[in-house]
Amino acid sequence: MRLELWQVILFAVLQGITEFLPVSSEAHTVLLPAILYWNITEEGLLPFTVMLHLGTAFAIFFFFWPEWRDLILTLVSPGRWQTPEGKRMFRLLLRLVVATVPAAAIGFLFEKALSLHFFSGTSAAFFLMVNGLVLILSDRRRALAVKNTRGISGRELLDEEIVRLSYGKSILIGFAQSLALIPGLSRSGMTMVAGVFAGLSYEAAARFSFLLATPIILGAGILEFPKLLHADLSHLLVPSILGGVSAAIAAAVSVWLLLRYFHTHEVKAFRPFGIYCILAGLFALVYLFFGA
Repeated sequence: MRLELWQVILFAVLQGITEFLPVSSEAHTVLLPAILYWNITEEGLLPFTVMLHLGTAFAIFFFFWPEWRDLILTLVSPGRWQTPEGKRMFRLLLRLVVATVPAAAIGFLFEKALSLHFFSGTSAAFFLMVNGLVLILSDRRRALAVKNTRGISGRELLDEEIVRLSYGKSILIGFAQSLALIPGLSRSGMTMVAGVFAGLSYEAAARFSFLLATPIILGAGILEFPKLLHADLSHLLVPSILGGVSAAIAAAVSVWLLLRYFHTHEVKAFRPFGIYCILAGLFALVYLFFGA
């Protein structure tokens, strides 16, 4: 796989923008080369995109560094569990762990089987349309935000919503995250939808989704990184690092904008993304069938 500098930047920025929007970054990274007729091999695309994921994982980790700092301090300092803040962070940590297990287990067991369809443009386009339909339907079943948080605001309010989730609902959100193994279904989209159905506001659902994404994406990137050091892929190392940095910057900007958007939209917030997914998927299907 040989990419020009402009292709690396375009690929990376697209990945960074779509990674945390509910529009499936995988579908976009599969469809872009197919539509533009880029000569990218399957062997080279996977580790390259994983490096982009690694960049977005670092971006989201540092974006939510205050939360991760408090979670880590709570984990290593049991004395903090007795404080109100420590109790809340410990409960948040438990829900993150519970929700991470399904995606990690399903990914370990079925990733190879599902990866056989990873590079199918038609499959990605079809499931991108399904993703859009799910987003639109979820807006019609908007769950009520968690009540009884009077006197709490900002980050504390959002964390309070999340820690009120039952472990059963946390597990269901984790299963929703595993749907992202199917190209075209957005990891963030499915977890946000599940969060909204579980009773979270859009903003709290997005926050939980982003926190939940960090260990999964970071772990996948670390596991795939050695592939870039293989002799046949060594030429990808420099463009992959450049792409990872570009993706990280784009991801940080998109997360900031998305959280601001959800903060001001309490109804039908998913609808624009759903419409986009359906139109983009339909365009890709038509183009792949008749555009060649």
